Amino acid sequence: MNNKFRNIIGWTVSGIVLLLLTASAIDKIIGSAHALEMTRSFGITPVVYRTLGMIELTSVILFIFPRTGVLGLLLLSSYIGGAIATHLQHGQSIVFPSAIEALIWVAALIRYPFLWRQLTVRG
Repeated sequence: MNNKFRNIIGWTVSGIVLLLLTASAIDKIIGSAHALEMTRSFGITPVVYRTLGMIELTSVILFIFPRTGVLGLLLLSSYIGGAIATHLQHGQSIVFPSAIEALIWVAALIRYPFLWRQLTVRG
């Protein structure tokens, strides 16, 4: 895969992640009806849910910028891992958060080839 094609695919997948997680974060921050329903179903206060939205948005911003992308990757992986655990704890499907986690890692592995080498090289 040449660099131009890899960059296009990497940024396209990153853009999808950006749109999904930014919408989710804004939903939490503004306290929409859907967000308030989720707070009730998870037993989380609206203030805590708003804070989670700010953490989510900060992590997305860090992920988008190449200089802080790996830090954003780690924060988003942790954040989504927590979302998966919360969904499991409350008997909800983990398909959507797991798919988001996979997209995050696909985008990161395409955008940062050194991560792929680090994970696959046998030492």
